[in-house]
Amino acid sequence: MQLYNRRTRSVEALKPLDGNAVRIYTCGPTVYDHAHIGNLSSFVFADTLRRAVQIAGFEAQHVMNYTDVDDKTIRRSTERYPGEDPQKRLRKLTDEYIALFSDDMQRIGNDTSAVRFMRATDPIVIEGMKQLIIKLHEAGFAYLAEDGVYFSIETYQKAGKKYGQLLELNASNTSEARIQNDEYDKESVHDFALWKKQKEDEPAWDFALGGQDMAGRPGWHIECSVMSRQGLGQPFDIHTGGVDLIFPHHENEIAQSTALESDPLMATVFGHNEHILVDGKKMSKSAHNFYTLADVVGKGYDPLAFRLKLLQSHYRSQVNFTWESLEAAQNLLKKLNAWADLKHQPRANKHTDVAKHYAEALRAMMAAVQNDLDTPTALTHLAALAAESEEQGADLEKLQNLLNVIDRMLGLGLSNRPDITEDQKQLLTERDEARTAKDWAASDRLRDELAAQGIGVRDTAAGGLWYRS
Repeated sequence: MQLYNRRTRSVEALKPLDGNAVRIYTCGPTVYDHAHIGNLSSFVFADTLRRAVQIAGFEAQHVMNYTDVDDKTIRRSTERYPGEDPQKRLRKLTDEYIALFSDDMQRIGNDTSAVRFMRATDPIVIEGMKQLIIKLHEAGFAYLAEDGVYFSIETYQKAGKKYGQLLELNASNTSEARIQNDEYDKESVHDFALWKKQKEDEPAWDFALGGQDMAGRPGWHIECSVMSRQGLGQPFDIHTGGVDLIFPHHENEIAQSTALESDPLMATVFGHNEHILVDGKKMSKSAHNFYTLADVVGKGYDPLAFRLKLLQSHYRSQVNFTWESLEAAQNLLKKLNAWADLKHQPRANKHTDVAKHYAEALRAMMAAVQNDLDTPTALTHLAALAAESEEQGADLEKLQNLLNVIDRMLGLGLSNRPDITEDQKQLLTERDEARTAKDWAASDRLRDELAAQGIGVRDTAAGGLWYRS
């Protein structure tokens, strides 16, 4: 399997550090609001990556975090539940949005059962962050300030460590304005918060450092360093996230994770997906140009059409989201669903050589996905295979197994589509009988009756084949 590695700026063969197991860490959501579809695109990428790893024959250990304490979650919980205990209101808010996020993940086809989710506020994680900060402070990589504990980039670099493993750092991308977007004060433009002292009416955890009372809560970056290490060890194989996390988040993760280690690696591979654009601009909540999955569903689109829309572009290419492009993805999904539904229709079982086409297409799809997740090429082969079924029919003995593998690879929900009801099958039989008797009025009436139930009919030499309209 080949994958682009941001750390080396090249496409490389995936070589697990530990036998046949590939350990993957994904930066998860900050759970203070609905995830927008730009956020969700990052998790579709991570889910597709894990599927590709498994299809390639590796085992996969996948960990994703919930950022359930930071400036945004604290601010929103204070607004939502004023006067309540700070930790209780934080938990109430983040529980709500974790549940909504989990539902969104499943609706877009992500296999949440294959992921271990970790919360930054879990006691074992909080303790792990404290212990790492203590060690960094003792080694001189962290210093105390009036408002918290900060990591010293200068000390890190003087120790012979490289700050800038994922991109070339210069004045433009280490400017104070850029760092302030992460809402952390600094002694210098590079240093970042490991721990923030409690402010009035904020949640806090007990912590003492350097003989001082530092009761407060963790900084954002330290959360991922500890959860990835606790969940996967260090170094691990693949770290994923959106391109917006490369700097400063992932660079800061690397720094605090490797400061005390002789091995400069936090993860062997860093994989990042590109932005979703709206009208040529990055989708973001601050720009007020974002859509949520609820917006997509509210306009009548299948959440899996959104997944398909993402897979039609390479993960390292920007996606310009329009409702017209989503409509096209939905139309393709309908065609794929109609092909998958042939498994319920014995009269579609025509040609004995169809299985050969299945095998050829599947080999091509798997080769594409193994080539740095080339999902657009994989979908081209899949769409062609589905289109062939209109003329060649289906091999019902092989189709279900094929759909199972495709779903393991792409997560499009093709393998578990239910059959129509017995009453609907009876209407189809009656319509076939009406056509045989050339009772066109009855045939049209039965077609309309099926259409009212969301069932379309395509007439073939073998009889009517149904599809969900």
